[in-house]
Amino acid sequence: MIIYAMSDIHGCLDAFEYALSLVDLSGDNKLVLLGDYVHGPDSYGVLDKIMRMQDKYGSDKVIALMGNHEDMVCDGQWPIDETREEDAFDDEDDERYLIWMQNLPRYYTEGNTIFVHAGIEEEAEDLWEWGTDDYTFTEKYPAQTGKFYHDMKIVAGHVGTAELSGDPRFHDIYFDGESHYYINGTVLDSGIIPVIGVNTETDQYYCITETGSWPILPYHEEN
Repeated sequence: MIIYAMSDIHGCLDAFEYALSLVDLSGDNKLVLLGDYVHGPDSYGVLDKIMRMQDKYGSDKVIALMGNHEDMVCDGQWPIDETREEDAFDDEDDERYLIWMQNLPRYYTEGNTIFVHAGIEEEAEDLWEWGTDDYTFTEKYPAQTGKFYHDMKIVAGHVGTAELSGDPRFHDIYFDGESHYYINGTVLDSGIIPVIGVNTETDQYYCITETGSWPILPYHEEN
C-alpha cells in the first residue's frame, strides 16, 4: 500500500490539482490531507474538490485532517474566505462546510506512521494519542525534530520547510534524518505543494514528482 500525503493547500486550487495528478488511488492506496485547506485564493474550490473526492472514493480512502485554519473557522475567529463581500455569503452553504470541518479528525495512523497537521506530544511516547491535546495536534510550534519513540515516524505540515531548513528557497520535503517528515511547501509563496508517498510494506518514504518517486534523504545530506 502507498499512502500519499500533502498539507497546507491554502485555497491554491491549481497547485492542488497538479499535486493530485501525481497521486495513484488504485488498489489499496490512500491519500491523507493534513489540513489548512482554506485562506487563500480559492478556499471554496479546494473544499469542494476534497468533498467530491471523498464522495467518490470514501472518507476512509481520502482522509482529510483538521488544520489550525479549519480550527479558526470552526471557532468563529475567521471566515472561510475573508476576501468575500459580506453580502456574498450564503449562510446555508457555509453551514455545510462548517459541519464538514467540525468533524475532521486530528490525526491518522497507518502502520508506524502518524499523519498530523502540526505535531504530537512526543514526551508521552507510546501514549501520545492520550497525551496530546487538540491544540498541539493543529498548532504545535516550533516543529520538533529528532528521534521519536521506537520506530514511529511523524509526517506533518504547519511549519514551512523553508523555515525548518533555514533556506527561503527550499519548499520541498524536510526529513530530519530521524523520525520527522515535514511537507509544508508554503504554497502561497512558492506555488508548490510537495507530495510524500509512504510504502507501508517496506517502510520507505518517497518524494513524488512528475518524473518519478525518489527516496527522501535527510535534508543535511541532500543540501
